[in-house]
Amino acid sequence: QSSLKKEFGIDVPFLNGSLPKAKRDDLITRFQNREFPVFLLSLKAGGTGLNLTAANHVVHYDRWWNPAVENQATDRAYRIGQSRFVHVHKLISTGTLEEKIDAMLEKKQSMNDQIIQSDSWITELSTDELHELVFLS
Repeated sequence: QSSLKKEFGIDVPFLNGSLPKAKRDDLITRFQNREFPVFLLSLKAGGTGLNLTAANHVVHYDRWWNPAVENQATDRAYRIGQSRFVHVHKLISTGTLEEKIDAMLEKKQSMNDQIIQSDSWITELSTDELHELVFLS
């Protein structure tokens, strides 16, 4: 928040799970009314029950282990009433644990997409992928 204020001269509200409901609702309404151009949300606080169609850029700067959690947070901008293309950005530093987490998330998402979007997904998995899918250890 302070870096954005210093760099761009704007106040940037932050919504997290500890914010009282009245304050949360006020910030959401003000953002939807375009009273401020940037709105920071923690991933879990921004993941459910929000309609943020005023946003057309979603930036994931703190990755989560489960791609469904990130997808749900991204979907806050993809709602009925969204008239603009939504851009999704993921900030990842190369050569770090973040990069490995991103590769794992992409693999999980790809496997999920294969399962949901195809009737023949199981025949497209390698033996190692099938083993990973079936065995819990």
